[in-house]
Amino acid sequence: MSRIRFNALQETLRRVPVKVVQNEKRSTLFGQNVFNKYAMQQYLTRSAYESVMNAINHGTKIDRKIADQVAVSMKDWAMSKGATHYTHWFQPLTGATAEKHDAFFESINGGLAMEKFDGEQLVQQEPDASSFPNGGIRNTFEARGYTAWDPTSPAFIYETTLCIPTIFVAYTGEALDNKTPLLRALQAIDTHATAVCKYFDKNASKVNATLGWEQEYFLIDDALALSRPDISLTGRTLIGHTPAKGQQLDDHYFGTIPTRAMSFMQDLEQECMLLGIPVKTRHNEVAPNQFEIAPIFEEANLAVDHNSLLMDVMQKVSRRHKFKVLFHEKPFTGINGSGKHNNWSLTSDKGTNLLSPGKTPMKNLQFLTFFINTIKAVYENEELLRASIASATNDHRLGANEAPSAIISVFIGGQLSAVLDELENVTKGKLSPQEKTDLKLNIIGKIPEILLDNTDRNRTSAFAFTGNKFEFRAVGSSANCAIPMTVLNTIVAKQLKEFKKEVDVLIDKKGLKKDEAVFNILREYIKASKPIRFEGDGYGEVWEKEAKKRGLTNNKTTPEALKVKVADKTIQLFEEMEVMSKVEVEARYEIDLESYAKKIQIESRVLGDISRNHVIPTAIIYQNTLLENTKNLKEIFGSDYKNIAKEQIELIMTISNHITQINALVLEMNEEKLRANKNIGLKLAEHYCNKVKPFFDKIRFHCDQLETMVDDNLWPLTKYRELLFTK
Repeated sequence: MSRIRFNALQETLRRVPVKVVQNEKRSTLFGQNVFNKYAMQQYLTRSAYESVMNAINHGTKIDRKIADQVAVSMKDWAMSKGATHYTHWFQPLTGATAEKHDAFFESINGGLAMEKFDGEQLVQQEPDASSFPNGGIRNTFEARGYTAWDPTSPAFIYETTLCIPTIFVAYTGEALDNKTPLLRALQAIDTHATAVCKYFDKNASKVNATLGWEQEYFLIDDALALSRPDISLTGRTLIGHTPAKGQQLDDHYFGTIPTRAMSFMQDLEQECMLLGIPVKTRHNEVAPNQFEIAPIFEEANLAVDHNSLLMDVMQKVSRRHKFKVLFHEKPFTGINGSGKHNNWSLTSDKGTNLLSPGKTPMKNLQFLTFFINTIKAVYENEELLRASIASATNDHRLGANEAPSAIISVFIGGQLSAVLDELENVTKGKLSPQEKTDLKLNIIGKIPEILLDNTDRNRTSAFAFTGNKFEFRAVGSSANCAIPMTVLNTIVAKQLKEFKKEVDVLIDKKGLKKDEAVFNILREYIKASKPIRFEGDGYGEVWEKEAKKRGLTNNKTTPEALKVKVADKTIQLFEEMEVMSKVEVEARYEIDLESYAKKIQIESRVLGDISRNHVIPTAIIYQNTLLENTKNLKEIFGSDYKNIAKEQIELIMTISNHITQINALVLEMNEEKLRANKNIGLKLAEHYCNKVKPFFDKIRFHCDQLETMVDDNLWPLTKYRELLFTK
């Protein structure tokens, strides 16, 4: 087995960077393989183009005749670029993407053939719904499910396939994907944010949620990755002793990008440009062989699609460069994990960022309205927001020293905290002329100046305001952004709906002017949501104690965190905002629990296999070498051999103890798995979490100790120093 490790190392050391030709400007490449507005204008009739744009901007339906026109034009465009197949590209509840390819090819009478693609094929396809998780919405033998075209996200070509972004629904109409609830949540935020916007701009007619994600990842040579069964099967290392040098010198974060990694990034960015993914930033991250890529902000639905597509493209491009991309939140113990920071904001159809202060007191009051309502929404739904980023993989990262705590907190910086403290003291009811003037000139009017020098950052806060947006830092690197974005947009939409009701009551029944009514409600929201605001270190025992005093939840594990997903309050929220039905909510809960249990189950199997089939046999081989050495010393030195071979004997005994412990612990873990598998749902997930998973660290400890003792030439598994420092 050690031959595999050393062969992989030799193969890695022979690698040379793949040459990437970059002849065209990015602006020229951008969107060449996307059926965007420019392509539609070239290929569609005016009426078809206007119909598609109305569907995108206003949600109107596209009739069948127009769909036929669009389909033919889309096919002609795709074939002009070498496409031979088409697929409905969707995001099932696996968290990944899925596609079933069909050729444009159709046979006709007389042994002839033609390329065909019509409106029916564009608008709807029927993949096998039983092949994807559905949470019990449909029986396995009732396999029908449909994908339906989402015109708000443009079709694109990847390799030789026309990919059409779609939703995925059951035969009975329930959503079986992550996109459908997101689209509904975005409709809700549009409706209720626009209604509030009209307080400040009567001409406002639409609000879009925007998203800018930051994708962190590790690049590991594929030969080294393949030499590790745990990386291949689980995406992380289940054993491995921490190297003497890790990230403590910050020499990777502040160093130059390694040559092979740079070639990969250049190749990836060219693919992204062609696909219309507006990536702009690339850099090393804190851990060795860890990197980040980030785009320009986009409308949230498109941004989610682009992130899902990016993760697919990264895997494909990495193979050309002999890399494996690791999206796992914590692939290496003792080394920084990876997140996917979701930077979220709201933008009106007038181009105004509603979370950015303006040049006038009115614009700043608008900013405060959306700013404070967002904080209030997070406070009222912090447990649900925590559940939106819960997974078996993200559990390893949340609460680690480089990541936010599992407790949701909002960080806004000292300057804005002072502004809210001032507003907390606004007089109840009607405001005096002096107070109005003071508010507008000295408090609200000066917000842009305050934020200009506001460089506060808190990397331990799960939800931080960063100048003109909120950064949801706790999202895991392997997550589908649609899940947390669905929750965030839903809770803010609900909060804005309640805000408008309360303001209208003060205006209509109490006779307050609009500004006075807004100030009065915001004052109460500031007071109510104060517990969620925290300017200190949101990590460690001090914060846990403080959060407990404030009444904030601290759900450290996924099974614990997920319970709120089926709480009456949650179901009422999603049903009221028309984002998900009770059936859809419960289905996702069931799928999340099953996914968690299966991931822990797979890891336990892999760990048991590595421990007993790789580590123990290797330790025994080395132990036999020591025994032979001790035996020879005894033959030469007689009774004095015990003093001469003292270290060897102690090492033999220590190795024996570790072997015994590993074997016993694996057997105990397997017995616990059998007991776990008698359960279903929450009890199954809890059993794996609380009774099976604790064995992992115990088994790992003994394996890692053996790694430090066994001859390096014998050790079968590629070591951390090789995985992390082989460039």
